[in-house]
Amino acid sequence: MRILSTAILLSAAITASAFAQGGGQPFTVAETGRAYGSLSEAIGAIGGGRGTIVIAPGTYRQCAVQEAGDLSLRAQTPGTAIFDGVACEEKAGLVLRGRSATIDGVVFQNYRVPDGNGAGIRLETGNLTITNSLFRSSENGILAGNDASGAVTIDRSTFRKLGYCGDDCAHGIYIGRYGSLTVTRSRFDQGTGGHYIKTRSARVSITDNSFDDSAGHVTNYMIDLSNGSTGTISGNEMVQGRDKDNYSAFITIAPEGRERTSAGLTIANNSAAFVPGLSRSSTFVANFTDDAVRIGANRLASGIKPSDRR
Repeated sequence: MRILSTAILLSAAITASAFAQGGGQPFTVAETGRAYGSLSEAIGAIGGGRGTIVIAPGTYRQCAVQEAGDLSLRAQTPGTAIFDGVACEEKAGLVLRGRSATIDGVVFQNYRVPDGNGAGIRLETGNLTITNSLFRSSENGILAGNDASGAVTIDRSTFRKLGYCGDDCAHGIYIGRYGSLTVTRSRFDQGTGGHYIKTRSARVSITDNSFDDSAGHVTNYMIDLSNGSTGTISGNEMVQGRDKDNYSAFITIAPEGRERTSAGLTIANNSAAFVPGLSRSSTFVANFTDDAVRIGANRLASGIKPSDRR
């Protein structure tokens, strides 16, 4: 997935120049028209209410915390609002603990913190919707805690050069015990450790995504359903690279202990392969439970076993 086209880059340069000449503030609350110099000020102005912050093109070395309310962040031009490396509370560029947050067209990059779990976004509670955004070159892209009533939805976004394993591991996306996780039409590539998607969510819908591990480095699984999940995994394309910490499986079910049933989980219409010239054995779905997971027709390269019980 390529987020920035030449036309968008040119438009961004023109917009940024005009913005600088006008001496404006980069964060505008759409509902009031008031502009602010920092994202924190703009979020504070919304408070416990509902509001949309439009972000002017630029690279911002600042972070913010949402304490309440329903927040939307939208890049004025997709792919040109870049948050770079500054983490609030030694956690993330954006720490969320309100009712809901929606992020559209924003870039998060270069997050590292002392405990090894730096993230573009740290979600502590509430619903989260991500569209057309880019997470790159960080320990985690998105790291979420536990909210059994919450939902995380990700669409048309890219997760690149993410993950780390030291004393513990970080991942492209790590969603804790949330009610549901939906990931559609997104790209995961060039992982630098851990899993591309790791979740303890009760329900998942992971469809029509690309997992390109050909340039990955000491990576693990494409999708790890750590404690079991129901739902659907379909229409995904997966390529396993050479440099793996663990190449035993593409998808795992409850490798860290079964907390809930995965009966009825459907895994079908996916494709899985190795990078050209690589000969090895792996398993497409490693099921660590006795649950009746429905594994339908998937296009698997030679050397990939459809499933096994671990």
